[in-house]
Amino acid sequence: MTNDALKTELSQLMPTAETELCGGFITLDINASDWPLLAQQLRNTQNLSFDFLFCLSCIDWKTHLTMVYHLRSTTFLHELVVKCKLEITNPVIETVSTIWRTAEFHEREVYELFGVRFNNHPDLRLLILPDGWEGKNPLRKNFEDPVNMIKL
Repeated sequence: MTNDALKTELSQLMPTAETELCGGFITLDINASDWPLLAQQLRNTQNLSFDFLFCLSCIDWKTHLTMVYHLRSTTFLHELVVKCKLEITNPVIETVSTIWRTAEFHEREVYELFGVRFNNHPDLRLLILPDGWEGKNPLRKNFEDPVNMIKL
């Protein structure tokens, strides 16, 4: 499927999404509340078949956070980036670990390092950092580390 055909298909699934072509990837900007339904559709729509979540990350813009999901169809070999804007003070989004199993660890990492809560995640706890780091979120721009004198 060409990028133009994919853009057309995606605009039919989510007409309110902003779609752009950036660095060879089609990128969808959506509301976090639309993510659970869209994720199901991306996985289960036969001619899309986004069956592989290969990257999940978060960006701190100081005023808000952005969740970034990279998806691939191993059947059709097309790729997609989905972005969701979250509040900086209470970042919450629905888990997609029931749709793409790889999200389970990625979401734990984002929870630990950025403080994003993933509703209905099966095991949302620290992944890398030792006990006592809960809620410190060292990749947030407001993180201060007095031991190493780090302030962003």
